[in-house]
Amino acid sequence: MSYFRVTLVRSAIGLPRRTTDVLKALGLKKRMVTVFHPVSPSVAGQIMKVKELVDVREVDRRLTKQEIHLERKPDPGYYIEQTAETEWGANRSY
Repeated sequence: MSYFRVTLVRSAIGLPRRTTDVLKALGLKKRMVTVFHPVSPSVAGQIMKVKELVDVREVDRRLTKQEIHLERKPDPGYYIEQTAETEWGANRSY
């Protein structure tokens, strides 16, 4: 079974109530929140009503909250090969 992965990327502030109601029906309350819905014509129709506000991908399975968080976590930009303590202990001789 495949799923729609729907992420709200634009705010609904100032938009008609009809649009905000569609977002509520999809379960999107805040920006950058991701929800998963099974692929169906009714969900696809709701997504088409708010297509300018959301990012949609089709995925094979639902991701857990932890998996979504790790996906968004940036690369630290550096890697620790060895700590100073282990280097000091290796170079120390009596």
